[in-house]
Amino acid sequence: MKKLLAIFALFLSIQFVHAEPAIENESKKGKTELTEAQKIRAAEMKARLNEIKAMDFKSMSKDEIKDIRTELKEMKAEAKAEKNGIFLSVGAIIIIILLLILIL
Repeated sequence: MKKLLAIFALFLSIQFVHAEPAIENESKKGKTELTEAQKIRAAEMKARLNEIKAMDFKSMSKDEIKDIRTELKEMKAEAKAEKNGIFLSVGAIIIIILLLILIL
């Protein structure tokens, strides 16, 4: 019976956890300003993205669609590289915590 109550309490506590809004999160870190070259490149990428969105893909061949898809992937990778951040997956965080527990 105690285990059931403990599981029920854990379940309820997990449901009441709320995520912090992204706006407050950015204000704590402080925004990094983009250089002029980065701003120009971002504007070019937005313009190209709008062009791609306006295209009619039904009239294109598969090769043309594939080229556009690879172009979009490259632009996404370039935009991600501009953030200059370190990203950790949940699995990596769990492994790091377990290693810290074992070491300490």
